[in-house]
Amino acid sequence: PKPPRQDSGAAPMTLERAVELASQKNEAVLAAGQTAEAAQARVARARAFFLPTIAATGTYTRRLRESTREVGGQTVVLQKYNALGAVFSGRMTLFDARGFPLYRAAKLESEASKLDAVETRRQVAFSAANAFLVTLANQQVYQAAEQRLAYAKQSLADAQARATAGLASTNDVTRAELELATAESNLAAALGTAETSRLELGYLLVEPVQGELAPPEPLLADAVRPAPSLELLTEGATDRRPDILSARLRVRSLRESAKEPLARLLPSLGASAQYRLTNEAGLNGNVGDGFLAVDLTWTLFDGGARYAERDERVANANAAELNTQAATRRVPVDIEQARVNLETARAALAQSEQAAKAARKNAAETGILYRQGLSTALTLADASLSLFEAEVALAQNRYGLGVALLGLRAAVGLNPLGKEP
Repeated sequence: PKPPRQDSGAAPMTLERAVELASQKNEAVLAAGQTAEAAQARVARARAFFLPTIAATGTYTRRLRESTREVGGQTVVLQKYNALGAVFSGRMTLFDARGFPLYRAAKLESEASKLDAVETRRQVAFSAANAFLVTLANQQVYQAAEQRLAYAKQSLADAQARATAGLASTNDVTRAELELATAESNLAAALGTAETSRLELGYLLVEPVQGELAPPEPLLADAVRPAPSLELLTEGATDRRPDILSARLRVRSLRESAKEPLARLLPSLGASAQYRLTNEAGLNGNVGDGFLAVDLTWTLFDGGARYAERDERVANANAAELNTQAATRRVPVDIEQARVNLETARAALAQSEQAAKAARKNAAETGILYRQGLSTALTLADASLSLFEAEVALAQNRYGLGVALLGLRAAVGLNPLGKEP
């Protein structure tokens, strides 16, 4: 098997660069931004409720005959062959109580949508960071599989040499060949896993990952440090979490929207104006005419629809508030779980480092003993397998510690780089 695709001419991909690419190019982030723009457009539509509407209409009429009258010895054309007309009209709501809560609800919804976009960008960044660490771990597993294959080839050469010299049976050669075949199979599987994770990372970044991945040393260094106390971690977490802030704004938006049905109890006052131009002056000789009107509309009874809508919207607001309370209560639980996971991952890494160190020493000593005739091929194969498993566990736990730290940062409302979104 060939090693995972790496363009030697490309600069190493860093965690910071991966997070930046995902935050800028991923379709989920762009779609969330468009949703926020749509919410802002709804604010403009709600604001239009308070502004006048002006319209202009032009007409042209071709008639079969003219209509005339004799007035005072003069011929007056009442209807011409070619009649032209223009109407300018405008209307403005002077007072309608419904517009105020609807406008405030739209503004709060727009602010919530902006926070949703921030949260989407944050979650996509965490997905990219997790994929970055998983890809690094899988590459190290591939390297461990390569090391096992090299060890198996050396063991086979030693077994063949000892069998040729009559110092070992051909069964040792058979056992070494079996170990070689197993190592080759593990290498192929590790290659497939490494390639798959690299493709998934490229999907999140919206571009293929060709170069090497640079280990995120600052992140790993932060991960081995003791985590702060739960009190320090939870302090201000709910005020940093965009999802919690967005949920709170939506509750307020629903509360404002629930006020609109009751606003229908008040009358609405409006004004309209119109001015008309024509080339048919008629009997009065006027080519222009207009009017201004003020109207008052008061819906005294609507069958109870406004009260039903009020009850529905209040219930929806109450449900949203309860969900927000539950999400807020969940924050310290998520933080504590993430902190426990981080401590567990830190202990697992320390244990796997000791195990890997012992496995390397055991594999080296067993190889020397076998070449001296003081060990068996089965013991040599077991040492090779133990070394491979220890190296795999070390790679997974090393970057698993980084994943655990990312989980803690996500819970407290930070981005993958430890900064506020």
